[in-house]
Amino acid sequence: MKKILVLCTGNSCRSQIAEGYLKHFAGNKAEVYSAGIETHGVNPKAIAVMSEDGIDISNHTSNNIDEYKDIDFDYVITVCDNAKENCPYFPSQAEKIHYNFPDPAKAQGTPEEVMDEFRKVRGMIKDYTNNFVKENLS
Repeated sequence: MKKILVLCTGNSCRSQIAEGYLKHFAGNKAEVYSAGIETHGVNPKAIAVMSEDGIDISNHTSNNIDEYKDIDFDYVITVCDNAKENCPYFPSQAEKIHYNFPDPAKAQGTPEEVMDEFRKVRGMIKDYTNNFVKENLS
């Protein structure tokens, strides 16, 4: 079984959404974790937008990368430039993959406009993770 770590700055939005979709698409083909170089707590809007798509991430926790230093990952996926550039040395033979998704937590406007940005980023992450599983775990 493959081990996948999704890494972002605060482990609150993008990495949480990616973890939810990777678990959904990979099923029993992978163990999926997410972490941040900091921890900011799971964003309630990320929980809400995933719930709209039938995926429950309400029990996810915001974890620091240091918690996983003893796990030998097969893949480390960074989902923001900050995490890629500031990730501490990670002793792993993991294949490192990077894709910079916009940060929906920085969206401004009406509550509906903010949620629309979360939905847009969710869709991008959903497509990306679905393709990742098809290409790497089939």
